[in-house]
Amino acid sequence: MPKRKDLKSILLIGSGPIIIGQACEFDYSGSQALRSLREDGIETVLINSNPATIMTDPSMADHVYLKPLTTKSIVEILKKHPNIDAVLPTMGGQTALNLCIEADEKGIWEDFGVEIIGVDIDAINITEDREKFRELMLKIGIPMAPQATATSFLKGKEIAQEFGFPLVIRASYTLGGAGASIVYKPENFDELLSRGLEISPIHEVMIDKALMGWKEYELELLRDENDNVVIICTIENMDPMGIHTGDSITVAPAMTLSDRTFQKMRDMAIHMMRSIGDFAGGCNVQFAVSPDDQEDIIAIEINPRVSRSSALASKATGYPIAKIASKLAIGYTLDELQNQITKSTSALFEPTLDYVIVKIPRWNFDKFEGSDRELGLQMKSVGEVMGIGRSFQEALHKATQSLEIKRNGLGADGKGYKNYDQIIDKLTHASWDRVFVIYDAIQMGIPLSRIHEITKIDMWFLKQYEELHFLEKEISTHTIETLSKSLLLEAKQKGFADRQIAHMLGCWESEVHAKRDELNINRIYKLVDTCAAEFKAETPYYYSTFEDVVRTADGEVYSDNESVVTDKKKIVVLGSGPNRIGQGIEFDYCCVHGVLAAAECGYETIMINCNPETVSTDFDTADKLYFEPVYWEHIYDIIRHENPEGVIVQLGGQTALKLAEKLNKYGIKIIGTSFESLDLAEDRGSFSSLLKENNIPYPEFGVAETADQALALADELDFPILVRPSYVLGGQGMKIVINKKELEEHVVDLLRKIPNNKLLLDHYLDGAIEAEADAICDGEDVYIIGIMEHIEPCGIHSGDSNATLPPFNLGDLVLEQIKDHTRKIALALNTVGLINIQFAIKDDKVYIIEANPRASRTVPFIAKAYKEPYVNYATKVMLGEKKVKDFTFNPQLEGYAIKQPVFSFNKFPNVNKKLGPEMKSTGESILFIDSLKDDEFYDLYQRRKMYLSK
Repeated sequence: MPKRKDLKSILLIGSGPIIIGQACEFDYSGSQALRSLREDGIETVLINSNPATIMTDPSMADHVYLKPLTTKSIVEILKKHPNIDAVLPTMGGQTALNLCIEADEKGIWEDFGVEIIGVDIDAINITEDREKFRELMLKIGIPMAPQATATSFLKGKEIAQEFGFPLVIRASYTLGGAGASIVYKPENFDELLSRGLEISPIHEVMIDKALMGWKEYELELLRDENDNVVIICTIENMDPMGIHTGDSITVAPAMTLSDRTFQKMRDMAIHMMRSIGDFAGGCNVQFAVSPDDQEDIIAIEINPRVSRSSALASKATGYPIAKIASKLAIGYTLDELQNQITKSTSALFEPTLDYVIVKIPRWNFDKFEGSDRELGLQMKSVGEVMGIGRSFQEALHKATQSLEIKRNGLGADGKGYKNYDQIIDKLTHASWDRVFVIYDAIQMGIPLSRIHEITKIDMWFLKQYEELHFLEKEISTHTIETLSKSLLLEAKQKGFADRQIAHMLGCWESEVHAKRDELNINRIYKLVDTCAAEFKAETPYYYSTFEDVVRTADGEVYSDNESVVTDKKKIVVLGSGPNRIGQGIEFDYCCVHGVLAAAECGYETIMINCNPETVSTDFDTADKLYFEPVYWEHIYDIIRHENPEGVIVQLGGQTALKLAEKLNKYGIKIIGTSFESLDLAEDRGSFSSLLKENNIPYPEFGVAETADQALALADELDFPILVRPSYVLGGQGMKIVINKKELEEHVVDLLRKIPNNKLLLDHYLDGAIEAEADAICDGEDVYIIGIMEHIEPCGIHSGDSNATLPPFNLGDLVLEQIKDHTRKIALALNTVGLINIQFAIKDDKVYIIEANPRASRTVPFIAKAYKEPYVNYATKVMLGEKKVKDFTFNPQLEGYAIKQPVFSFNKFPNVNKKLGPEMKSTGESILFIDSLKDDEFYDLYQRRKMYLSK
């Protein structure tokens, strides 16, 4: 059936601020959906309160409403746009679905004659109401674990008595496993049952008999109006049941299923999808499989919408699920649509993979002091990375290299655990580093059978680990001179980094790289093509691997490199890697805009990133996408292959910035602000000297490299003192100390965690007001794009503060000082591009806290508030295509915009929620107010000192 003619205007509901359990996968899905609908000439209206994402960029939809996600906002929009025909709620995660259901219950859609498309409300109600879902599954012959629903404390106690322990408690209508827990002992049951009932919006929990140790699988499906169904991807969780899929290491395609069970699982998934309703769109189904020869299959749940895994499945297969799901929602059928990658096959074609992908979550437990770090049914990770390789081992290594946690891959970096009891404890209580601990256990000689018994991870995965260990042992018996070509090639094919191989051989990383060059062991690039190269792919989406060279009959030697280098002038944009607290989706927004601006200037654009959740890694954002770790070795090889004009590092947060020194050392041009200037701003001592030369005030400070030096400095500086390490993002390790005992403890702890770091000790300006400014500079002129005043006092990290644009309480004298300091610093640092400067204001005197000559967390917020594409302008300045005076700036904002942080403390019930110099928020929303008399501003101002901690 072709596209429906009656749908002219569609409302899309976004997912709001980033929280744990609902991150930028949904912005990726929503962005794809908007583009997909506009291709068909449909007017798009978007509501989403998140200013940090590319999804809320004015270029993405015909009408963007940055409003709170409430039914009140929905009614306002529908009154303004009486022509809206339908609402698509499946792209915005649980937030969008819950809002859609609430509006449905209030009769809002009916009142305005708006149809719900892409999902069936009855289908949602069936899948979210676990009792109804269970009844339906049993009716259609799909096995389920023994389970029952409790709507009261008493009922829950009765069920526990009947089932026995261990049990699983799941709260209804929640996302990211909120309120879910495994209960091993009766004494913990009461508290966890109460919590589940409290967190569920309908105060209902489902209690299941726990299937501990069973294997877990997810299938991503798409279905059209004609009931055609395709299975896009099968994902296997390396971690067994008991760990939330968002916190599990996952692998595609499935590795350890027999074909018979795989076919049976496919049939069950299709049967389940058809049974819950007649909707056209995406669907995610989760199964548990018994870890024995029987391979019994039990259904866990089904989500009749685009899910967290849909983004991963899209990037893993190259099949854009959200884009196609949007087309199906407006009436197309799968056989009418093209496969976006091959451009020659139909979308009814199921992807086949001739490579392996491994996803590893990224946690931020260090930000939640005192948190329970054990992984369970409630999701705790804040981001994820994906590695693509020709084998599981290569993909696993690439994923571990992408995490940016100072590891070079599995083992071979001197950072493994050596204590037997500690290793056993870490295997027993799964936490963020179990992926590494398994390798440590094998190195220590703990038998695979024992590791399997503790972790219940399938033996196939453990044997893959063991092979890597054997290879490391063999290489370690050699030197760089005696290492054979075949052994070095095998190590590279299994994903070991040059740095790891150097560690095994006791030599330098550069020596291993040189040896590879000499032996012609070079990275080659393969296409992600959805069809195992059966059809030609048109899309430039690559991953790297190693192949032995082939010698043809006529003596020609070559390796099959599918990345063809053009003779166009090229620009590489380095992405920001996995999301984490302090470096989130804002930098993805900046990278996307940087790519688009470079393309407008006539460059071929090349994106390097490893984050499967984001728009920057969409296959058609840049001219070429290398889905690779943002890790020196990978970047250097891509640059040598592509030979670009230069590399943009100032849009990808601290991740990209940290690589500037290496790029500079290897003579690779950094586009925009030079490495020397970036380094000068990071080196607190040199930067303060620059301030001194320019007569710009800053708090008294000193630099210490040992605890003794820090204690000596304390006598000069006076308490309270703010302690902070150099080269960190998100205020990592920053703390305000009020006496020598606290100072010594914190400095010793910091130097243990970040060895060889220079620590800066500032006299903390108690009670100061904090403000910040973002500006664009071309080396001659400076344009300040925005000055924000924080509602909270100085001492709470800028990412955790409510930032008000324009300032609400700063006099002309103070504003003049801010403008003057900003201009002076931007020019003194020879900034070319963006710069962010933070200020503390006390007694009408403006002090400098720090300056960052790069894109900051606040740039997207200012761009949305003032309706101006500042990253586009800044990129053109970096490329030397334009000067600041070439732009006509015309900011438009009536009243005030407030950037409001959003926290995910509810995932860590026992954590200290106080705020301080270290950032803890996971996302943000934007609030527009007409005046300072607004109640919402008054509430924020009243609470401004509530959470300040020293």
